[in-house]
Amino acid sequence: MAVGRRPEWLKIRLASNSAYKAVRELIQDENLHTVCRSARCPNIGDCWSRKTATFMILGDICTRNCTFCAVTKGEVKPLDHEEPKRVAAAVQKLGLRHAVITSVTRDDLPYGGSEIFVNTIREIRETSPQCSIEVLIPDFQGNHTALQSVFNARPDILNHNLEVVPRLYPKARPKANFNTSLEILNQAQKAGLVNKTGIMVGVGETRDELWDLFQKLAEIKLNILTIGQYLQPTSQGLKVEQFYQPKDFEAMKHAGEKMGITHVESGPLVRSSYHADEQISNIKLA
Repeated sequence: MAVGRRPEWLKIRLASNSAYKAVRELIQDENLHTVCRSARCPNIGDCWSRKTATFMILGDICTRNCTFCAVTKGEVKPLDHEEPKRVAAAVQKLGLRHAVITSVTRDDLPYGGSEIFVNTIREIRETSPQCSIEVLIPDFQGNHTALQSVFNARPDILNHNLEVVPRLYPKARPKANFNTSLEILNQAQKAGLVNKTGIMVGVGETRDELWDLFQKLAEIKLNILTIGQYLQPTSQGLKVEQFYQPKDFEAMKHAGEKMGITHVESGPLVRSSYHADEQISNIKLA
């Protein structure tokens, strides 16, 4: 059964300082998209005020119908092959030390738009060689050629979100496959990349299902796991079944790291790319 109003620890203080306004204007000027806005991330004020943003490539319309996500679904537009240059220009202007690049899912394309990921990585490497790069990729329908091309571009972190425990895939990710997503993370590790994934809690999972998932991730030598509270983005979205307390997130972090996951970032407002620059520092220092 869906729950009521958000508890105190999920109330967000809005921020709008000069740095926030600079990021907003730059994104508008370069005609770019961010997951911060498209997915209605609760941390947008904090991140933009710190001059960080997660760039979303391949347009802003998704071909999937995931029920937890606020990104627009519908008729997609042709690929914009100039998009990688504009993203790289924004990274350079912001002086980023760590850039996160994600995308909508484009099942209409033979290779899922993987070439735009590759070109974006290359453009950032050329214009901002000091900047580490994290890509948060879709599953590319498990296409080996698409995945290998992104692996070969050598991002510093290969992120692919599992989102929920396996049992909830038909409800939350009806066009995705848990085993396909898990294998992407496994192959990224075998390719020598730092692998990362994120899940949401509060959509009906059990403790045993979470602990079983942590064990599966430890077995593939996962480097980074993010765990956050699911918040319903629209009235039509998947309902929240439970609000976890901060102490519950601490317990999840402890359990995941005890099982062998290198670093677990766990908290009510944690999202996959939230403080991602700090996460890679933790890995490098580990």
